[in-house]
Amino acid sequence: MNTITNLKTMSGASTDVSRLALSLAFSVVLLPRLAYSANPIEPIPVNPPMPGDPGARAAVDRSGTLQTRDGLTLHLTTDLGSVRIVALEPGAPPVVRYMAHIETDARAPLAQSLLDRYSLTARATASGVEIIGASPSQTGRSGANAQFYVQYEVAVPAGYSLDVNTGVGDIETQDIGGTASLITEGGNIRTGRIGFIGFRNAAQGHPIAKLSTQGGHIQVQDVTGNLDAFTAGGHIVAGNISGDAVLRSGGGHIRAGQISGRAQLETDGGNITLKQAGSFVSVRTGGGQIDFGEVRGSVRAQTGGGGIRIITVSGPMEVESNGGSICLTRVAGAVQAATAGGTIQAWINPDGDSSGGKVSLPGASQLSSGAGDINVFLPRNLAVNIDALVENGGLSRIDADPALYLNIQLMGNRGAGPVHATGALNGGGEVLKLRTTVGKIRLQFLDADTGLRDSLIREQRERIDRKHDSDILPVKASGTGPRADEIPAPGETSDWLESWMDKLEIALLGGLREDSSDFFKRLIAAPHPAYPELAKRARIHGVVKLQVKVKTDGSIEVQKILQGEPVLADAAIDAVKRWRANPATINGTRVETISTVTFDFELP
Repeated sequence: MNTITNLKTMSGASTDVSRLALSLAFSVVLLPRLAYSANPIEPIPVNPPMPGDPGARAAVDRSGTLQTRDGLTLHLTTDLGSVRIVALEPGAPPVVRYMAHIETDARAPLAQSLLDRYSLTARATASGVEIIGASPSQTGRSGANAQFYVQYEVAVPAGYSLDVNTGVGDIETQDIGGTASLITEGGNIRTGRIGFIGFRNAAQGHPIAKLSTQGGHIQVQDVTGNLDAFTAGGHIVAGNISGDAVLRSGGGHIRAGQISGRAQLETDGGNITLKQAGSFVSVRTGGGQIDFGEVRGSVRAQTGGGGIRIITVSGPMEVESNGGSICLTRVAGAVQAATAGGTIQAWINPDGDSSGGKVSLPGASQLSSGAGDINVFLPRNLAVNIDALVENGGLSRIDADPALYLNIQLMGNRGAGPVHATGALNGGGEVLKLRTTVGKIRLQFLDADTGLRDSLIREQRERIDRKHDSDILPVKASGTGPRADEIPAPGETSDWLESWMDKLEIALLGGLREDSSDFFKRLIAAPHPAYPELAKRARIHGVVKLQVKVKTDGSIEVQKILQGEPVLADAAIDAVKRWRANPATINGTRVETISTVTFDFELP
């Protein structure tokens, strides 16, 4: 195992340009503060106070109560503001109670005039209750460029449906008896159960829950019906979905419990974790890990670079990775698995009749790797035609149990050339093709090493449970970097622009970016990771890349896994947590820094 230190280093000029572009972008875009809790829903301020004098704020509350009937819909539209929906107490008469808290940073006497001009209308309709809020236009703020901060609190009957749309702000709800359409242009969405009383549109294929945000995270508990969730860049965490699920993210992680219907999960770069699926599953990630538990239908999975781990698939599967390893601990149907460079582990075990006779793959299958090994475990009663090819390496590249009676031939005159193995197990059946360019192919029987498979299944279940039960949604806008009074003022450095850039970077990213070469120079203790025994037995190897933060006390925190197999990444994380470094300083003040570290786990 080697530690890679020669990571990409930006030149000073390109770094300055990038940081200047970052500062300009930040100066014109309002980045909302994200805050979440794993505890029961509590009010969360979504529009935090802007820098300035808190005493300059003026506020007003507007509230009301409207008579309604249970089973109708709340239609709430606002150009900005967070929205929190709660259910009426049991036995309460069917009404909708609302309260809007409105603030402005304009100074008196303009403040009161602007608050009076905030438009809020609420009325009962045949379909339920309609609430519309709108702040005064910029032209109507007398050139003061005043800002508004709004939060809605609404109580509705338990069987109500929700149709909420806010321009900027978080949306939170308790359990929703009906359907939910929750849309925000710049906040987070967090809900309880949805559709637990009635699911009127489920039979027609319409979503019980439609959740959409252009930048925040989405967390939803159980949905009785279909779920359609989209975020332009945040994470999605869902509970049990009794219908179909379409979960899409521009780059965040996706985690779900059980999806009974069809599942379509897509992210441009995050990890995807699914405990259980009852039908067809299609997943795609631009580069993250894919972890499945049990899938009772078929699977199509693709990742741009991460690993793929699936415990059980009953139907046919197609899995593809651009470079990560693939581990399939129980394959019952036809399988097509391909990786550009990782290892493939597959336990072929089709369902058979109770008589204990021969079992067969329901279709032709192929496992292929560009540079990695292929390890296949077969039942002794499998009827299959085996066709294995290693393009380079010679006879030693194919290792098979003698009882398989494979015909192994070296192709060509070179001792290190292609090697081809064929054989018909139990009279033959569907073709199982195995292809690798320079790796090894190993063929064994299922009973040769049952402990390895049991260990991998147990580890995978624990990993999925740990990922799903952990709350990935908290994004702390404060507390992740130095306090405001720890950031040096621009006048304390000879280059005020550089200091201002540092200050912006700390506030925005939670620390200063640092080249890995500089990071390694400040290390004072860096024990190497131990190669996991389970990974050795499973022939799992490859690169692990971590994003780390050096804190002001010299300890090192692992922020995220950028690349690598989970079992190897866990070992790397355990080691990095024991590392220590001299913290960076700016004008004598300690600051937190963010860098990357890469490990190469190599097998002999």
